[in-house]
Amino acid sequence: MEISRIIAFGRVAAAARKHCLRLVAMVSVAAICPTAATAQVGEHRSELAIGVNGGYTLSNVGFVPDIPQGLLGGYTGGLTVRYTCEKYFKSVCAIVGEVNITQMGWKEDILDVEDRPVINQVTGKPEEYQRALTYVQVPLLARLGWGRERKGFQVFFQVGPQVGFFLNDKAKSNFNLSDRNLSDRIGAQRDAAQDSLAIERKFDYGITGGLGIEYSHPKVGHFLLEGRYYYGLGDIFGNSKRDYFGRSNNGSIIVKLTYLFDVMKTKNSKIK
Repeated sequence: MEISRIIAFGRVAAAARKHCLRLVAMVSVAAICPTAATAQVGEHRSELAIGVNGGYTLSNVGFVPDIPQGLLGGYTGGLTVRYTCEKYFKSVCAIVGEVNITQMGWKEDILDVEDRPVINQVTGKPEEYQRALTYVQVPLLARLGWGRERKGFQVFFQVGPQVGFFLNDKAKSNFNLSDRNLSDRIGAQRDAAQDSLAIERKFDYGITGGLGIEYSHPKVGHFLLEGRYYYGLGDIFGNSKRDYFGRSNNGSIIVKLTYLFDVMKTKNSKIK
């Protein structure tokens, strides 16, 4: 009965997450150029920079019913494009787009009723299981920066919607699935449905945002260090009444480095 209530709650939360995505998308567009629909009151910019990014991810999946997990390490990297459109008071407004190859997924903590590792009866070792999911991810971010634009440091915040397209997955365990010790597992781990289910929903979507610092040099380019969080609003498995999980959304913490070089600059000698 308790599991049924949790699954029902998960389905209600899934509907709420879709509304959140629409709201964030609208807020992001409004934040990119706050004077787009009114008279120009800020300092105009028309600057384009492109480059590459790469970093490290720590991911898990929000399962309902709950599956105890640690964080799975992975990678991310790709192309970045940034268009800066205005300086509004002290805030430099821009829109940032990326196309990345990113690895997410989950790493299970397989435990018994006393929170001890479950020992496999064949290998005699604590059971370990993880599953890496590879996506093409495309975030579109509204960016606000404060500080130097041409030479020096700038602090920035960016947020917006992100979509992802599933490419492949790879499971890793130290036991054969047919030899799992299910009798000592607790809760939803005892069924271990997540270990053998195929990824049903190839399209992923959610909200991402982060804080970072940028160093710019007029002859070299821009170097950015950022910490970012992604919260998935979609599910990787089915969430209907006949499915096992009511929720199974991706989530990840990302630390990344980005290098950008200028393709187009605003002609204004007063910009620092």
